[in-house]
Amino acid sequence: MRELLLAGRRRVYEVLLNAELDHSDIVGDIVDLASELRVPVTEVSRGRLDALSHTEAPQGVVARAAELPTTALHDLCAPLEGRPPFLLAVDGVTDPGNLGALLRIAECAGVTGVVLPRHRAVHVTPTVTKAAAGAVEYLRTALVGGLPTAINEMRDAGVWVVGLDAGGASSIHDLPVATDAVCLVLGAEGKGLSRLAAQRCDLVASIPLHGHLSSLNVASAGAIACYEIARRRPSPTG
Repeated sequence: MRELLLAGRRRVYEVLLNAELDHSDIVGDIVDLASELRVPVTEVSRGRLDALSHTEAPQGVVARAAELPTTALHDLCAPLEGRPPFLLAVDGVTDPGNLGALLRIAECAGVTGVVLPRHRAVHVTPTVTKAAAGAVEYLRTALVGGLPTAINEMRDAGVWVVGLDAGGASSIHDLPVATDAVCLVLGAEGKGLSRLAAQRCDLVASIPLHGHLSSLNVASAGAIACYEIARRRPSPTG
């Protein structure tokens, strides 16, 4: 909620507040920000707030806001402030908690855009937004009809497309294109990358595992891979 107001990317029509909620520091900050931005704040019953929230375990504050803006894929592929793009694409991720966690990781790692397929995958829902903890307000997002076609478009635009899969021949720690325009593609929970998406990637990398377990969940794998790429790229202030 706080990041929604601070980012200013979309119009906020109203902030609804549980009338029984104590005005903690965070809630007080939200109310102050809404007042500064001339966004109406309305106190409502807990029952009405729960009905409007569309998430499990709402935390007492809900906003009515315009839809998130989307960005064309070719714009994501262009340099941003003179720097090559660092993109993240998801292939069939259906768990909203995992997608929300991935978006939060991506924003913190400096990803400049996210590519989401329209079909057979979770979209940015209220549950995803909550799990992302404000990241959706800053990440540029492209919705594409099919990921394999989008991969071809990114490659044509000069972006290296790297799939992440347990069967990848290269180690993510030895990625030769991390400093270039690059898109990291993460596969679905359990199934990994689809065959067609993997075939379209320039290369498929894996995360070396040294314990007894054979895999990581998609959010954990995404964190390792995003930060492995991020550490090899110049910092935005560098």
